[in-house]
Amino acid sequence: MESGFSSGTPEVVDGGTESQAVKWQPLNSRQRRVVGVLIEKAKTTPDAYPMTLNSLTTGCNQKSNRSPQMNLSSEDIETILDELRTMGAVVEVQTSGRVPKYRHQMYDWLGVDKVELAVMAELLLRGEQTLGELRARASRMEPISGIDQLRPVLQSLMAKRLVISLSPEGRGQIVSHGLYKDRELAELQSRAAGMAAAMAAGDSPAERSVGQASPHRNEALEALQAEIQQLREELAEVKGDVADLKALMQ
Repeated sequence: MESGFSSGTPEVVDGGTESQAVKWQPLNSRQRRVVGVLIEKAKTTPDAYPMTLNSLTTGCNQKSNRSPQMNLSSEDIETILDELRTMGAVVEVQTSGRVPKYRHQMYDWLGVDKVELAVMAELLLRGEQTLGELRARASRMEPISGIDQLRPVLQSLMAKRLVISLSPEGRGQIVSHGLYKDRELAELQSRAAGMAAAMAAGDSPAERSVGQASPHRNEALEALQAEIQQLREELAEVKGDVADLKALMQ
């Protein structure tokens, strides 16, 4: 675990501040979902941030931009928030309303800048993914023009042990966050190694040659596929919201 960090200018709307010591520790899947949602909503819907218990529950259980799907109750979320508050990752804030609201402390807790935090949020919400997928998805929170701009961000996060690579650099490289518990991490690495071995055994020399000859084309295709999937998920979410409104009006 790193004892210090070098970060960029914190993002005011998310409540980021400078810190001299990294405080992060491994999180379970439910804790990761809650902090991921808090980061995401702070960046994408700042007017609705900090978040209430009910809005957090909805965000954790939404069908788009989440993997795996979860069905957490408000009582579950309340317990998780208590755990995260004890770790210093989340705080309850006083507002003009009577309903408690919560904000993340992830700039200080992780020791990251605003683009690094966007990347971490996507990894916390979805787990392992290719660089093309990650670039496309994190770009909805912070501008990341391409893979070349993403790579130094990942290198910085890897140096802080916040991101791990699950496959060799190059075409189809897969990364994930480093906040897994030990058992989860071992299972993930074992699964990734098995997949890599299967892919290596299945590729012909010609296929490998083609892949090596056009890495930028393959990365662009991955990014395009991720953007299409993102649009499909957002459309499904809009359809769900419309259906809910229709049900309320009846």
